[in-house]
Amino acid sequence: MNDSIGSTLKLEGLTMKFGGLTAVNDLSLEVPKGSIVGLIGPNGAGKTTVFNVITGFYQPTAGKILFRGMDISGKQPHEVCSLGIARTFQNIRLFVNETVLQNVMVACNVRMPVKWWEPPLLLPSTLKKEHMIKDKAMDLLRKVGLEHLADEVATSLPYGQQRRLEIARAMATDPEMLLLDEPAAGMNPRETRELMEFIKEIRDVFGLTIMLIEHDMRVVMGICEHIWVLDYGILIAEGPPSFIQSNERVIEAYLGEEYARYVNS
Repeated sequence: MNDSIGSTLKLEGLTMKFGGLTAVNDLSLEVPKGSIVGLIGPNGAGKTTVFNVITGFYQPTAGKILFRGMDISGKQPHEVCSLGIARTFQNIRLFVNETVLQNVMVACNVRMPVKWWEPPLLLPSTLKKEHMIKDKAMDLLRKVGLEHLADEVATSLPYGQQRRLEIARAMATDPEMLLLDEPAAGMNPRETRELMEFIKEIRDVFGLTIMLIEHDMRVVMGICEHIWVLDYGILIAEGPPSFIQSNERVIEAYLGEEYARYVNS
């Protein structure tokens, strides 16, 4: 990878053990600023564990996590978020009884916090802050194409739009890096195509660095510029899509001969 570009995220010998089980073993990788990259592998390979360690849900057993050159190893999730890393989860986690707008407004509090006791007092400063949060949330919904659904209950949206909302909510924290955990899960082919264009668009519009975990190889090969492959917590291959989809070790461990025949047909 091109060191001259500069890296947003760098893992150095990252290891995560749960008792006698090593979920991630001595993983090192570097994510260039402004890139879209992928982390793939079979179920149980350690992919989501990597995300959980990066975002502070787990404390690494060994190794370092460097974000913009800063060691963030062992920081708490709220600290990682405030530094500029946001994520989504395998299962959509929207606030089920809130509107689309309210879901995004909640995330805006990371940058413009409102104390729990302030709203009942109707202080001018609090009202001004709430207006700023609403304006920011609406502007973000406008940019992701959900402005017309602002007053709808979030869980009433079609699945593809719920996933887009979840990503928009993550972006409301003003991240520099976005981690997407299986964003295409459960989507139909049309929704998947729209998601691919959406991910590329938000990278360009917001200047993000994006890392995703995904099992849909059309998504991975279609938008990722560099890919790392894990198997039983060990890095078995890395490189551009053209290299990964023809790598014999990756085919054997994950992609399978059927996928190889599809690619070469």
